[in-house]
Amino acid sequence: MGVPLWWWLLDSLLFVVVLLVLLLVGLLVRGRLLARSGGAFDMSVTRGADAQARGWMHGLAVYGDTELRWFRTFSLSWRPRYRFVRGDVQIDGRREPRGDEVHAIHPGHLIVGTAFASDVRQFAMSPDALTGLLSWLESSPPGQRVNNVL
Repeated sequence: MGVPLWWWLLDSLLFVVVLLVLLLVGLLVRGRLLARSGGAFDMSVTRGADAQARGWMHGLAVYGDTELRWFRTFSLSWRPRYRFVRGDVQIDGRREPRGDEVHAIHPGHLIVGTAFASDVRQFAMSPDALTGLLSWLESSPPGQRVNNVL
């Protein structure tokens, strides 16, 4: 006689649980390694310009010499989803979240309007991260004329 059906079901369930645990461990390790690379902070982005809860994506932004790299929180990819080149990013203003936006982004984060070639229209970040971003945008590495602040 063959193996009982319940044994196959138990094996299948165990296999699915192991896969889910490995996925969770992979997400945690990836996030930890990205955060340890230095110059990383929580930042959410949306492609919409309106005050809506829909469309916000949570992620981690990492500073580079000439670009800000943004990685989705719930992804196993080591490649950034967006790259924001320092000289191309313009900040259009900041505001407090309104309505359902309060529940869509991290508590205490401000919403910052942006204007550049990418389809991302708003960032959400902590006030301290915003100060760091503005400083990074206004400065430039030696030999590069990125600072276009008047």
